Amino acid sequence: MAYTASQLLATPKDQLDNLFGASPAGDIPNGEARGTAILAPGTAFSSEIAHVINIFAWEGKTFDAAHGTLTNRISAFGVNAIVAEVYKGASWFDQKECIVLDYSKTSLVAKHVRDEIREVSPGVYLGLVYWEKDRTIHFALEFPTR
Repeated sequence: MAYTASQLLATPKDQLDNLFGASPAGDIPNGEARGTAILAPGTAFSSEIAHVINIFAWEGKTFDAAHGTLTNRISAFGVNAIVAEVYKGASWFDQKECIVLDYSKTSLVAKHVRDEIREVSPGVYLGLVYWEKDRTIHFALEFPTR
C-alpha cells in the first residue's frame, strides 16, 4: 500500500508503530521534504493540529545526502535552522536499521532530540521523535515524486 501524510495522520498510534517496525530504512533522502507532525494520530484533531504546526512552526526538512546533514524549515517564512547529522544506524524502537537524524552535536536548541525515519512508500518517510530516550511523537516527510 502506498501511504501519504494524510493517511498517516488518520492512522492510530499502534498501527503507526507497526508500520514503522515493518518498513525498511530506505535510502538517505536528498532535497526538500514537506513535514507533517502527527500529534494525535487516528483522531479527528490530528490534521488540524498538523496544519497549525505547519503554518506557525515547522514546515519540513531539507536533506543534503552527500554531506550527511539536514536543516529544518521553521516558521511561516521557511527559514532553514536547526541542523542535524544524518546517518544509518540501529533504531531505539526495535534495533533494526533506520535513518537517524541526530541533533546532539549540531544544535544547542535540539541537542536532546533524535529523530528516526523509515521509508513507508516511495518518497514518504514515517518518523519517530525522541527527547533523550523517551519517544514523543510521530511525523511524516513527503518528498516530491520524480
